[in-house]
Amino acid sequence: MIQKNKEEKFVSNRGFTENLSRSTAFGSDLAPFFEPKSIAIIGAIKSLWFGGLVTLNNLKNLGYKGQVYLVNPSYPEVEGIKVYPNIKEVPDEVDLAVIITSARAVPGIVRDCVEKGVKGAVIVADGFAERDEEGAKLQQEIVNISKQTGIRLLGPNTIGVVNPYSGVITTPYPLGYKSIRKGHVALAAQTGIIGAQAFPFEELQYGVSKICDFSNKCDVNETDLLEYLEDDPDTKVIALHIEDIRDGARFLKVAKRVVKKKPILIYKPGRTSESKKALASHTGSIAGNQRIYESAFRQTGLIQVNSFSELLQIAKAFGYQPLPKGNRLGIVTITGGAGIMAIDTAVEWGLVLGKLSDESNEKLFRIHATMVGNPSDIGPAMPTLQDPITPYKKAIEVFYQDPNVDCLLITFYAFPGVTPELYVNMLKEVRGPVEKPAAIWIYGPSNESINKIYKALEAADYPAYLDIEMAVKALGAMYQYTQIKSKLGA
Repeated sequence: MIQKNKEEKFVSNRGFTENLSRSTAFGSDLAPFFEPKSIAIIGAIKSLWFGGLVTLNNLKNLGYKGQVYLVNPSYPEVEGIKVYPNIKEVPDEVDLAVIITSARAVPGIVRDCVEKGVKGAVIVADGFAERDEEGAKLQQEIVNISKQTGIRLLGPNTIGVVNPYSGVITTPYPLGYKSIRKGHVALAAQTGIIGAQAFPFEELQYGVSKICDFSNKCDVNETDLLEYLEDDPDTKVIALHIEDIRDGARFLKVAKRVVKKKPILIYKPGRTSESKKALASHTGSIAGNQRIYESAFRQTGLIQVNSFSELLQIAKAFGYQPLPKGNRLGIVTITGGAGIMAIDTAVEWGLVLGKLSDESNEKLFRIHATMVGNPSDIGPAMPTLQDPITPYKKAIEVFYQDPNVDCLLITFYAFPGVTPELYVNMLKEVRGPVEKPAAIWIYGPSNESINKIYKALEAADYPAYLDIEMAVKALGAMYQYTQIKSKLGA
């Protein structure tokens, strides 16, 4: 629990109270954004590199089955598709509007959406509070409309949302690929680089449940999304990037409740005075006191990460693997040096080396004398083995079965000629019914071979990494959540 004096300081911090969220009064159901039965795309629709046509094509590629309407008063049709001059003239109900226009046109369009009965609007348009005083006034105008009418607004200055399960995507930029793997990681940020147009989800086989870019957060914010994701059956872990929090008390209350059900990873930039200044021009955010944020996050049970890369890469392990029961790490490696590097990171993230049982060491000795212990290094035995794969497989099985090991770090070498399926099948065979998480680091002389193994492992629900320290951090974060659940009685 936060002590009273600390909690008062935390909640009164300007970054946590400015523009208090109105979602308490109007509810937090974000289904119109993630599960709309119909979408209207309003504004720019001619360009093939940005705008409504791109959004339409993205929706088609992701398999959206609902109705999509184009709205622009300048064109009767575009590429054979009927275009309506105003959303009020669309003949059917519209759940979600995607607004891609100049900032000055947005308030009028939002009013039209209200008259039409639209439930939510993604405001792609920029030039609001992140720009200047005039933009801030325009933003306040649409906030007032939202407060008075109940229409939910995401943005402005946002690429919006993605839901692979419903085929919804609102980004106005081309992706360069046609599918996003359905998974269990919900990604949310105050930046468009969280989006499908900025991250190779298809190539990496990264499993996504939801994506949301809050950007300026004039209405829908991080707390609203946590409430929506709390009981979302497709989401197992929430990865959250924030620049500020508008209602600290409500956020802490909701986050503490959600953490009992699923982990929340959080990354908050703004540690330096220079980055704090940049935040104001990015989304109009006020960074607040970083130490207050971090203290509150710890007390609430949020897992803090130190970079955007950690946020993305650590989260996926929660989406694939069971939680460790303890912090005892087992390492099976082809390179002893890498195993030693991993130990330092492991200790920093709360892990310790598990002490193998006598039975396990005896099994390793029978494979090869140099493989006894933890880390178990198969490297020295390699020159003496005609078939290095089978002994490696046996060693991994020993670690899976050992009762003194709670989680595994495994290194895979991209042998020339070794197929990705060999490694995938190996893991499936040795793991069996054992509920024990593993993270895999892949290295080797060929980027092509490494990437093939990486993609195959991810598709089989094994978190793969090109950085051994990141693999260890993922296991450490999973142990942190095991501790958090225990403390919260979850």
